[in-house]
Amino acid sequence: MIESRTFAPLALLLLTGLLAGCALPSLKDRSQSVAFVQAQTADTRLGSAVGREIETHPDLSGITTLEHPLDAFVARALLAEASERSLDVQYYIWRDDITGKLLLYSLYRAAERGVRVRLLLDDNGIAGLDDLLAALNHHDNVEVRLFNPFVIRSSRTLGFLTDFGRLNRRMHNKSFTADNQATIIGGRNIADEYFGVGDGALFADLDVLAIGPVVDRVSRDFDRYWASQSAYPADRLLSGADEEDLDAMAADLASVQQDAEARRFVAALQNSEFLRELLDREVSFVWAPVEMVSDDPAKAQGLEGEQGLLSQQLALALGEPEKTVTLVSPYFVPGNPGVELFRDLENAGVEVRILTNSLEANDVALVHSGYAKYREALLKAGVELFELRKFRSENEDERRSSGGIVGSSAASLHAKTFAVDGETLFVGSFNFDPRSANLNTELGFLIKSPELANALESAFAGQVRLAAYEVVLDEEGELRWLEFNGAETVEHRHEPNTGPFKRALVYLFSLLPVEPLL
Repeated sequence: MIESRTFAPLALLLLTGLLAGCALPSLKDRSQSVAFVQAQTADTRLGSAVGREIETHPDLSGITTLEHPLDAFVARALLAEASERSLDVQYYIWRDDITGKLLLYSLYRAAERGVRVRLLLDDNGIAGLDDLLAALNHHDNVEVRLFNPFVIRSSRTLGFLTDFGRLNRRMHNKSFTADNQATIIGGRNIADEYFGVGDGALFADLDVLAIGPVVDRVSRDFDRYWASQSAYPADRLLSGADEEDLDAMAADLASVQQDAEARRFVAALQNSEFLRELLDREVSFVWAPVEMVSDDPAKAQGLEGEQGLLSQQLALALGEPEKTVTLVSPYFVPGNPGVELFRDLENAGVEVRILTNSLEANDVALVHSGYAKYREALLKAGVELFELRKFRSENEDERRSSGGIVGSSAASLHAKTFAVDGETLFVGSFNFDPRSANLNTELGFLIKSPELANALESAFAGQVRLAAYEVVLDEEGELRWLEFNGAETVEHRHEPNTGPFKRALVYLFSLLPVEPLL
């Protein structure tokens, strides 16, 4: 047994050794690279396909929405297939699952054709991928960087305990850019639940595919993150890999295509007309002025100024709404300032409508607790409030067809979008919560398109009313949830399809002083 007088020095020695082992590697002599300018890739297949369209729409960018999960997967895979010079790929979550491996394989195949692949991943969302990423990084045409990494690879929990202030800030950006000619941004991460795979809750989400000037802005923003002080070369953190590991990785990724679930995606790729239509200029784009908004990567170190915050850029770009604000946010924690903002808008005659997750659909009960305490104040301010229902179906095809912002599967809302005055649409990674505003870095597009903005606003009159509960106050000022089923309206006195224990847990969570972290 260790005597008490010797335990303290020994514990201090062990702790000192642990913390010393937590030091981040040096960034000295890190390689430097930048995106190809669009003129350098104008002669690629993608460049040739979109060039004429861009020339006929000067200063505008072409946008097409990707609502259906299978379409969103196919678009990414086929952009990788079409690429000839570069792929710049940035994500918050990339899972070690079917779609994660299929898309990693698409990056590997592109690298085998000579395409330069730069893969920037937030280190909090890549559990189980260390060996695959190390092997992929060994490829001559691939470089992997980890954003704000954990030094202790075996336990992220231990990392949070020793360096919470840094590791609590994450890169939430999502973009997939091919040859600096086409890019996909939006809410989806790379994981099965975002593409309609599996038996668990699937996410109803929204991405956009863009061509034109905004693509170059995304590429320059990728360069900014790639060269930031938070982006670490994978080989300085992961175990070394060799040619044998690279070959084993390729074989492992290729074998995933034989999985019964994966065959649906492989067949979709083989049968898709998307790439042919894109190259033959048959894809229908909405042409509009598009502004990219993005946090300064220094936000991950707590070093950004207000002008570098996406939230400030949004406020400046939007000005003061005059007629309508229609907001979709899966994790919605407005705080007192947000409630005051919406109250001021309502008082100024602006109609505010909000869709977020119900408790039954929310995959993070702690975040729901941060939202629930503001419902009454929002309703008293005049806000129309809707909460997505959790759709249940035994039909497998129906379960997988979660298209649109409300989906139709056993869905949890994940789309982050809003429309202002029927004129401007935002699509991106930004949630209306303290974490997106103050801790995580985010990326999105402001699209000045009445056609796209009105599409979101129209969804509230049709889809949302049938797919969500409307939250109201009764004559006594008590919360009620209205469920519309055709001609029948069901009124719920408590959060629908939840038990007393879960509701009590959410209430207890709401008492914790954690709102700034949500």
